[in-house]
Amino acid sequence: MKTTRTIGRIPVRDVRPSVDCGRRPAKAVVGEAFEVTATLFREGHDAVAANVVLKDPEGRPGPYTPMRELAPGTDRWGAEVVAAGGPGRWTFRVEAWGDPVATWRGVATVKVPAGIDTGLVLEEGADLYERAAAGVPRGDGKAVLLAAAGTLRDDSLPCATRLAGALTPEVDALLARHPLRELVTSSDPLPLLVERERALYGAWYEFFPRSEGTPAQPHGTFDTAARRLPAIAAMGFDVVYLPPIHPIGTTFRKGPNNTLDAGPDDVGVPWAIGSPEGGHDAVHPRLGTLEDFTRFVRRAGELGLEVAL
Repeated sequence: MKTTRTIGRIPVRDVRPSVDCGRRPAKAVVGEAFEVTATLFREGHDAVAANVVLKDPEGRPGPYTPMRELAPGTDRWGAEVVAAGGPGRWTFRVEAWGDPVATWRGVATVKVPAGIDTGLVLEEGADLYERAAAGVPRGDGKAVLLAAAGTLRDDSLPCATRLAGALTPEVDALLARHPLRELVTSSDPLPLLVERERALYGAWYEFFPRSEGTPAQPHGTFDTAARRLPAIAAMGFDVVYLPPIHPIGTTFRKGPNNTLDAGPDDVGVPWAIGSPEGGHDAVHPRLGTLEDFTRFVRRAGELGLEVAL
């Protein structure tokens, strides 16, 4: 039976990056910062907040990344997040929630200086801080919030002093780590393909192994081509890009300068794959063997190069 996803009190719309409405993954590389944005809002005047939740390929959530409103009044929120683990298929989602502490602070910083309902406002703040303290793990500053709640309730102090005790940098930092969240609403998860850094950029050198021959043997091999690899690495390239290395077809083989009358010694075009010697799962016999190719790849790796086909 098909179930309908619960719609929360705080709509979360137009989450980006999204490729083809989430049918295909957005992409990043390990350690790359990218921006997640979403439109979110709620009825009334109470404060809202949001965060991004990344999940690694094993489904483990990472630390929440707080979002901020990108421009006042636009309801558009964003945050830079980093997939700091390994490559693989990650997901991310946006969680929006009501922020009762921020709502109270907005009211308190207006009413207390004006002397309006100060006792009620400060008592409400104390209750909120005690609720927030209940969600703080032991040893992570719970006492800071409880002390702030005690100051808010201490009617032997001036009202301004009681309020100031709840707005210290220590309290702010603790609430940023452990906010009091209400009406939490989550977007659908979106896919994220995290790849290694070289998927983001790299200098590629196109290299025809058969061009690295000798006077005695003009047609190069994997072994003769490997002699060229140190010079390629010295130029700062990251990837050696080879044309097809498979057996070349003989039917309608082309000759020099794309002529249609190939001679018996013309090697043909490497992209015309397939002959009695094999197809995509074989290498051209004049280049060498699979073992020779493996040795070529190993030598490239020793020089910090990768081989692409």
